[in-house]
Amino acid sequence: MRESLVGPVAEDLVRAYEADGVVCLRGVFGREWIDLLRAGFDRVAVDKGPDAADHTPEEGAGRFFTDIDLARRDTGFARFVHGAPAGPILAALMRSKRVNFFFDTVWAKGPGVAKRTNWHQDQPYFTIAGSQNCTLWLPLDPAPAGVALEFVRGSHRWGRWFDPLRTTDARPFFRDSPYEPIPDIEGDRAGYDIMSWDMAPGDCVVFHGLTLHGAGGNPQAETWRRAYSSNWLGDDMVFAGRPGETRPAFDDCGLADGDPMDSAFFPRVWPRPDNELEERQ
Repeated sequence: MRESLVGPVAEDLVRAYEADGVVCLRGVFGREWIDLLRAGFDRVAVDKGPDAADHTPEEGAGRFFTDIDLARRDTGFARFVHGAPAGPILAALMRSKRVNFFFDTVWAKGPGVAKRTNWHQDQPYFTIAGSQNCTLWLPLDPAPAGVALEFVRGSHRWGRWFDPLRTTDARPFFRDSPYEPIPDIEGDRAGYDIMSWDMAPGDCVVFHGLTLHGAGGNPQAETWRRAYSSNWLGDDMVFAGRPGETRPAFDDCGLADGDPMDSAFFPRVWPRPDNELEERQ
């Protein structure tokens, strides 16, 4: 189950990613990949991992739940990571010669869930340092703008790192954090250049680890908002500890601060081994 990119990623998309910190790409993933991820959702909703969480217990079990680091335990998600056509796209957007897989997450908001996904950056949560990193987020159900992710345009270029907050209760993730509090974006939406798109299954957004983003609730009466996100690493990324517990912790990855992330634990997905062989020939 492999697909090839129809053509190279256009330079204007790469420049838009660099300027805005996010791009929306249409129809990247075919129906077979969406069906594969939906089947994976059904499995992990029952067979939950150690870091699975229900973020709206007051609204009923599983109404807004997440689970993380799926491809290391589920063969379906692993097939997506190693076989889907993400690698060359991400390499082009990051201007990286290679792409390594970091980890992945499922997000599910049931119909009528009011709870927001708080505004945040990804990279302060993660045990990484460097600039060539990104998140790929794709919906498995139709997601109107605002129900899909929202982004503050260009915020990855502010040179600022904000406190990671817990999704469930918005408490700071780290004690004695070296990072600054997140500004009240939701209370001053007009003061920020906020981007969002109506998205369909097969579309995706790719965004930098320091781009501020969040999402509204799911006011749709009958439609879930299931989404799959995966995090990816480029040439300059190295392992870096954080001032407290992280999820995933990656205590068993075998890396120390400053070690390159190109390792067996964080496998290289682009170029694929068969592409490397073809290049040598």
